Amino acid sequence: MIKDIMTANEEVLPNSREMAVLKENFPSCFHKDGSFDLERFKEFLSDKVAVTNEGYELKFLGKNYARLLASMDTTTVIVPDEEHNAQPENVNSQNVYISGDNLDGLKHLLKSYSHKVKCIYIDPPYNTGKDDFAYNDNFTFSAEELAEKLSIDIEQANRILDLTKRGSASHSAWLMFMYPRLMLSRDILSNNGVIFISIDGNELDNLKLLCDDIFGENNYIGNIIWNNATDNNPTNIAIEHEYIICYARNHAALEPVWKSSVSDVKDLLIQIGDKLSADYPDEKEFQDAWQAWYREHKEQLSPLDRYKYIDRGGVYTGSQSVHNPGREGYRYDVIHPVTGKPCVQPLMGYRFPESTMKELLDSGKILFGADESKIIELKVYAKEYKDKLSSVYELDGRLGAYDIKDLFPEAKQIFKNPKPVQVIQRIISFALGNGDIFMDFFSGSGTSAESLFRYITSQNSKNTFIHIQLQEKTKEGSEAASLGYSTIDQIGIERIKRAAAKIREEHPDTTADLGFKHFTLKEPAGDTLDKLLKFTPEDNGMFSSDLVDEFGVPTVLTTWLVRDGYGFTEPAQPIDFAGYTAYYKGKHLYLIEKELSNEAITAIVEKCETDGAFNPENVVLFGYSFSWSEIDALKINLARLKDTEKNLRINFDVRY
Repeated sequence: MIKDIMTANEEVLPNSREMAVLKENFPSCFHKDGSFDLERFKEFLSDKVAVTNEGYELKFLGKNYARLLASMDTTTVIVPDEEHNAQPENVNSQNVYISGDNLDGLKHLLKSYSHKVKCIYIDPPYNTGKDDFAYNDNFTFSAEELAEKLSIDIEQANRILDLTKRGSASHSAWLMFMYPRLMLSRDILSNNGVIFISIDGNELDNLKLLCDDIFGENNYIGNIIWNNATDNNPTNIAIEHEYIICYARNHAALEPVWKSSVSDVKDLLIQIGDKLSADYPDEKEFQDAWQAWYREHKEQLSPLDRYKYIDRGGVYTGSQSVHNPGREGYRYDVIHPVTGKPCVQPLMGYRFPESTMKELLDSGKILFGADESKIIELKVYAKEYKDKLSSVYELDGRLGAYDIKDLFPEAKQIFKNPKPVQVIQRIISFALGNGDIFMDFFSGSGTSAESLFRYITSQNSKNTFIHIQLQEKTKEGSEAASLGYSTIDQIGIERIKRAAAKIREEHPDTTADLGFKHFTLKEPAGDTLDKLLKFTPEDNGMFSSDLVDEFGVPTVLTTWLVRDGYGFTEPAQPIDFAGYTAYYKGKHLYLIEKELSNEAITAIVEKCETDGAFNPENVVLFGYSFSWSEIDALKINLARLKDTEKNLRINFDVRY
């Protein structure tokens, strides 16, 4: 557990993650002494990869330190919020909210969610000097230790440590802060996953270089310019936009065209078209009813407000997509049905061959003007509408404040500059398929969670979220603090609860998962660490009572379930063995509590022998709870199982 991790971290180097990947995939390139054979590795690349000697890379103070942090495991434990998680709306929820440092959270998540998250959206600190960003690292290295680990001199080590300890907001500190988090997020993304990152001009260029370095510039998808404000500054260029930069884990694995978003407006137009067609069999009444409805609701129909016509096939508009774009197309006559004369052809001709045009005419898909002087258009129904994720997006940024004000009417400004729900909803409507996981590890006020809740409610989809938010203190004297919110994550949690309650009121029949399970990442206290470091198995369990009580069985069990790949939301089954409670999940049997009697050991062995559904491949022990004699007795008895009919070969794992 923690002691094992601390011991392993002492051996970690900045390139440990990369070397592990090479050893797993190219074992023949390593010599017996552990050295790497570069020439042999090049043989694997020959005729497959173009190798260039041109050098281009992002360099900044602390880059290797950032890589080191990404390689080191976290010593935090996962504390479940048992009261919250047992509530009816949360007990079966697959949504996860983590209170804690997102670097620690990402390291825990990698053990269960590696390559499983389809879309990540984050709104990190912009490092503007006004957003309270200040690097503050909780790792404690001496200059000598850091110099040895990074193979640098003492002066460089001191410069890096100065960045981590004085709350620096320099470009290097910001890059050093973001680098390990983005490295880990890449490994969490699925093969066809994407990440969206909000930023402004202050760090945009650095972020682009950083993402090129981590994701590869060939996986750059694009940059959305979000026009979100009006700036009347007369002395400088008026800054009226931010950016949302997008990268894929593997560009080649993305769908040829991102799925179109199915907006509420589109659904509304389809529904009203069907209803009016059923209610008004008379054609004139049908058209009059539609025109009255359209005039009343036109302002609410963007971006489909030009879909202003209707027939029995539904609401439709005319499209100039009969034109051939950019080069000479097909030339033929299309006869106007009233004048009997050929219609004016588009400048570059038609994009369809004449046979396709005949099919469109026969099916009533071509729209004519009053006479032949107007170029024909293609009839496009609202149900055929295909949206696009444009590189320019216009939405008033103040809407985010209105969103949260609607949920916290008692507060004037409980959270500064929250993102609007619509911005994130638009992103996830393109990036998520049904059942995909959405993640935000700078969760802030909880906008992303509300966005997903509203999306899955409207689309009847099964998407889930994972959110992480640092337990950052609210400012003393702030409105949030005066209302009893001492940390930012408390605001986020309350916002998600209130948003869920409001959505249930609006959609009383919804079956969407609007709950979430809550966990807190906790670093063991100093005296607990002292006990862990001083403990040896020869102590005969003398610390067992203290350590089991200090951590708590739920904390140890949850931390292990995540570590062993079962995630945050799948509980283990408690099993009674002659008065001793163990916990069973998948291929693991967990023994945490102390006082494992001989009768309990016998009961475990008997269940393994006689219960066909009980086949643990790993028995995991909380080492501090057991004496040597208990461990030996269990190990000897379990070893007998390989000679039984079930031929069970159990891995014995004692964790400290």
